[in-house]
Amino acid sequence: MESRPLRKLFSVRPAKGPNIPGQGRPGWRDGMNAAIFGCPAEWARLLPPGTRRVLRGEELTEHIWPLLALMPGGCRALAGGVVVCRLLLAPGDLPALPAQVRAETVVSYGLSPRDSLTLSSLAEPVLCVQRALPRPDGVVIDPQEFPLPPLPGPAEALLPILGLRLLQMPLTEGCFP
Repeated sequence: MESRPLRKLFSVRPAKGPNIPGQGRPGWRDGMNAAIFGCPAEWARLLPPGTRRVLRGEELTEHIWPLLALMPGGCRALAGGVVVCRLLLAPGDLPALPAQVRAETVVSYGLSPRDSLTLSSLAEPVLCVQRALPRPDGVVIDPQEFPLPPLPGPAEALLPILGLRLLQMPLTEGCFP
């Protein structure tokens, strides 16, 4: 299967409702409009601009995050205060969301056909958007599949980062450096 840049493969449409939910609230200051918890240090260079790699769970309670991604290890490490976000990327194999997490919309990722963001092929990774996904900027990404360029790690492990890039990067830019 031919690999093409991700930017040319998105099908998008405007979302209904306000353009940018949460704009002007904590979490939008300092250009940080997304966070990821539990991300290995070696993958930090893959994060989209404006994404904060959170090292301690307490840091998540300081903002209302427009977009938050939880790595599986991050879910297990959450403790303490309430974490609030507009859009949450969470592992689909969790029995339940951690009790302290409050999200308007949850996008699950994983290898199950129930997950909103999955891979339809592992041999030559193909990212599969199973349902319409809202972006923090108000755009909706329609269900679709597209091949991924060569990745710096296993595609299944990189799903939360792929999801962050898909939901946050301007669609005119490449999703990976």
